[in-house]
Amino acid sequence: MSQRRLKPEEIVSKLREADVLIAEGWTVAQACKHIGVTGFTYYRWRKEYGGMKTDQAKRLLAEAGIDKAILREGAGRGDPGAAPRCRCSSR
Repeated sequence: MSQRRLKPEEIVSKLREADVLIAEGWTVAQACKHIGVTGFTYYRWRKEYGGMKTDQAKRLLAEAGIDKAILREGAGRGDPGAAPRCRCSSR
């Protein structure tokens, strides 16, 4: 059964919730079960989104979208096998 992918801001809020539970004395395994993820996913998220706030996660997502659009635009332009000609002459 596949799960839907969470947005970065949702991940950050789940990590915050887990941090609160752990600070209250819950174990990491109990907190993971409460937020509905595995321990592996929790630690992977902590590595990637650990110190972020929600607005930072949104900015990261926007920057990734811009980078992707730039790459698509560059890849779709012109004949990929043709190199641009230099107008300078070495004669």
